[in-house]
Amino acid sequence: MQTTQPIVVMTVSIILPFFNEAEGIPLFFERLDNVISNISDYRFELICINDGSRDRTLPALESAKKRYSAITIIDFTRNFGKEAALTAGLEFAAGDAVIIMDTDLQHPPELIPEFIQKWRSGVLVVLAKRNSRSTESVLYRLLAGIFYRLHNNISNIKIPSNTGDFRLIDRQVCDALNRLPESRRFMKGLFAWVGYEYELVEYDVAPRAHGQTSFSKWKSLNFALEGITSFSTVPLRVWTYAGLLVTAVGFFYACWVILRALFLGIDTPGYVTLLTAVVFFGGLQLIGIGVLGEYIGRIYIETKNRPIYLVKKIIK
Repeated sequence: MQTTQPIVVMTVSIILPFFNEAEGIPLFFERLDNVISNISDYRFELICINDGSRDRTLPALESAKKRYSAITIIDFTRNFGKEAALTAGLEFAAGDAVIIMDTDLQHPPELIPEFIQKWRSGVLVVLAKRNSRSTESVLYRLLAGIFYRLHNNISNIKIPSNTGDFRLIDRQVCDALNRLPESRRFMKGLFAWVGYEYELVEYDVAPRAHGQTSFSKWKSLNFALEGITSFSTVPLRVWTYAGLLVTAVGFFYACWVILRALFLGIDTPGYVTLLTAVVFFGGLQLIGIGVLGEYIGRIYIETKNRPIYLVKKIIK
């Protein structure tokens, strides 16, 4: 008698970070469920990370779990940031593939079937690329473009422009990311650092369904600085070259002043020139010290070896 082989159903984990998103949770899960309920060949697990929300996000997630059994809630002890939430999601994900997306509906759940289709064709990383950044201000778009160009020019790790965290990665890629030990994590850079060939899926960014982003311009600026110092030492090298250049200029200028005084008898005028030079080079030194401090600060934090996040409770 011929025995039938059991059908193995593959699992897709979806990582969903939440921070003060209580108002939009019912609509988000309704849209997501409309998509994944029509993909019958896979089992889905929805890993929801409550990143220290101060509103009613946790009760809203607990209410959603009563309706959608695939939800697992990871409740942080406080707000550790989105990078920590994504790290937790990757560590808890058990799926054969892992999808990362935001929960404000700017990342359309309707792209998930196309992600899975490309993954099943053998692609280990599927990136979602914005067709435009029309939902952002002109200044923010300009600064984002400058960041991507600067980062990719000074770092060996190239981040595809107009891509974010919205992506699908294979289990193999997820395991590689989980082996990375650093606590100060710039996930866009880490996704690129592990390598693997990728394919792009383009999409239009929708306006936020509810509320305002908690990621201010100041946080974005610091995040960009984090990305640059995480994957390049060029800023340190620049100040080495700047120091050599300034030293050379100062040496030749001093020689010129001395020779002029010896052979031409010209006194060196100088109060305004001296004051300007002191202020200029003092500012230059402070900038250099600040750049050096960024790297020393990273070393200081990494040497503490603190956990990236702490979990208050897990609701399965």
